[in-house]
Amino acid sequence: MFCRLLLPSLCLIFSSLVFQSAHGSEVEKFKQSFSKSVEKKLKEYDIPGGAYVIVKNNQIVALETFGHTDNAKSHPVNSETVFRLASVSKTFAATLTTMLAQEQRLDLSDPVTKYVPKFALAKQGAADKIQLKHLLSHSSGLMRNAYDNLLHENWSMEKVVSRFKHIDPICRPAKCYGYQNIAYGFLEPAIEASQGQSYEELLQQRVFSPLKMTNASVGIDVYKTQDNTAKPHILRKRIDTGKRDSQGRKINRYVWRTVKVSPDYYKVAPAAGVNASITDLAKWLVANLGHNPAVLPPELLTELTTPRIKTKRDLRRRHWRDLLTDAHYGYGWRIYQLKEFPVIYHGGWVAGFRADIGYSPTLDLGFAVLINAESSAISEISSKFWGQAGQLALIDVNKG
Repeated sequence: MFCRLLLPSLCLIFSSLVFQSAHGSEVEKFKQSFSKSVEKKLKEYDIPGGAYVIVKNNQIVALETFGHTDNAKSHPVNSETVFRLASVSKTFAATLTTMLAQEQRLDLSDPVTKYVPKFALAKQGAADKIQLKHLLSHSSGLMRNAYDNLLHENWSMEKVVSRFKHIDPICRPAKCYGYQNIAYGFLEPAIEASQGQSYEELLQQRVFSPLKMTNASVGIDVYKTQDNTAKPHILRKRIDTGKRDSQGRKINRYVWRTVKVSPDYYKVAPAAGVNASITDLAKWLVANLGHNPAVLPPELLTELTTPRIKTKRDLRRRHWRDLLTDAHYGYGWRIYQLKEFPVIYHGGWVAGFRADIGYSPTLDLGFAVLINAESSAISEISSKFWGQAGQLALIDVNKG
């Protein structure tokens, strides 16, 4: 009725202003509600510290930090605090490997034995059939997490590699899924052979520096020299408080112990060697959403996120199983199909740390969360975000 009293042009301006105000209100409502839910979840598990970021298009929609870097509470977590990314590191290794392949500096069809000549399996000739692309997609045919236990021992990588000659493949390459860490580390010599530079130097030159990921690094030595780092925490004990929540569930108190950062998975840098802040991950998400094509061109992103091998076990993941309709692994990324849109995702877990990152090209939306404790709370947080992601995307679509 009010618009009838205005000139058409003034009416359009007025309607636009009213809509933008309503849109902004809805976004703020979502951000506040989600922030409170994350804070509540972290408190429920008594997690020392954490951070998350939401990006939409090429902008940060929300960035929140919680708690402290350790139990002494001497330093609050902030947007530049560095965490271990654990297996989220695989997204970087796969990107660099595939980037070099598209530049014809290496060939993804090369056998792994070309770069790790002492790698052998019990079945004669089986190792020679495993190619770099099979490492990238965890479709090497090796049993799941082959010899990960040896990373906790004071063994050289050469000695670890020598153990593979005692195992047979469980299937032919590209025929079954078997998640790897040590074998993923075999990408490092291939990358280095193609350029004559270290893996750390190449990742810095080709990814971290161009994307201005100023806190990102590779390796334990760099982590130890940085001042603003989250400290790892492992669960010491869980105490039943004798109380119950509104849904009748037991309320526990979790006691975390601050420990020293472990060198184990740093031994396989492509698998789990990257350190970064939540601000760094925001920039990584923006680039993977296609908004920095000078660094990550569209053809590279397509190659990385093409489904390569089905991952049926993911369909039974707690907190995710009600959301997923299909799941695959690409090159360094999981491809989760939700009912209405796909999510390109990866999680990470090493002693004292958890990390989750994901983005949806369909929604032009990304989310990452980091915590300095080994808690499944991170899966609850991530799955809740993606369960509500359509709501946030719809708000933004309505704006246009």
